Amino acid sequence: MSLNRVLVGLLLLGGVFALGFILGSARSTWDRAAWKSNLWRLTKALFVMTAVLVVGIQLIPYGRAHANPPVDSEPPWDSPSTRELAVRACFDCHSNETRWPWYSNIAPVSWLVQRDVDQGRAQANWSEWGSNPEDESAESAETVIDGSMPPSIFTILHPEARLSDEEVEALIAGLEATFGPAERRESDE
Repeated sequence: MSLNRVLVGLLLLGGVFALGFILGSARSTWDRAAWKSNLWRLTKALFVMTAVLVVGIQLIPYGRAHANPPVDSEPPWDSPSTRELAVRACFDCHSNETRWPWYSNIAPVSWLVQRDVDQGRAQANWSEWGSNPEDESAESAETVIDGSMPPSIFTILHPEARLSDEEVEALIAGLEATFGPAERRESDE
């Protein structure tokens, strides 16, 4: 039986316990002191169950490998400034030079960080330039133009990735010079 199933089973069992506790403590007459006492005991039980769940999910091994394979080759950047802006705003997910912050070791956040890095490297990995035939680097400028990259949650947690308007324009121009022009919609022009 997998660890995931055991944890889900424990969570469900705890929920059934809590529901039984609430229903079992109900009385036909209103007894405020008994309800307050039962509510306090239920709150403590829920706190303990939450603590057990938080500790238990740390045992799930996904999201803490933090492998940074060696850098094979990089794109032919049009300028050092384009590369520098890409390092600040893109490289944590789109290269093998990911910086793993402390919270990337704590589940369930570690799962989300690992998923984002895995997806980013699958779409465009600028440390393995030319090795992925499905590389989507040509769409890089377009994702910056439409605002989907870098994601807002990333820039909240990584203030150095927040680019000024001038830096965004320079990054877009550099990405277009490196990977080709972005396909702009009529409303963008």
